[in-house]
Amino acid sequence: MNTLAAITHPSPAPKAGAAPPGVSVLRINLLRACYAVMAFGLAAYIWPDVLQHTDAFAVKFGIRVSLLAGLGATAALGIRYPLRMLPLLIFELAWKAIYLTAFALPLYLSHRLDAATVENVNACLMVVIFIPVIPWRHVVSTYLVARSERWA
Repeated sequence: MNTLAAITHPSPAPKAGAAPPGVSVLRINLLRACYAVMAFGLAAYIWPDVLQHTDAFAVKFGIRVSLLAGLGATAALGIRYPLRMLPLLIFELAWKAIYLTAFALPLYLSHRLDAATVENVNACLMVVIFIPVIPWRHVVSTYLVARSERWA
């Protein structure tokens, strides 16, 4: 009888936009907060330079500022699509980890940190708030274990 009931009354399909198994609604909302911090933080600090700058500033900082502005603008998508935009958080974590280990740490060990580098290090260390928020099991199952998309 239970088998017949399961056949005639299938379980409802998951709601569109529902969290996948293993990712709590709390975790998804914390991800949204991380994306909001990125989007609004970069908007406040980077976009004024994008919208109003000198030619000398453009030559010296244009590429870096453009990359960060694009990162912040893309992070705004994470507020709506927190799991789909996980590669953006992983990118943020990766580039900051590379900076801290390959550039800042050797300067620190050789006692050559200046005030500007210390400021950069402090800004990069903010990424630690993302580490416990990222649903690592979902990242592994989606990006490392799952079958890859078909090659053309």
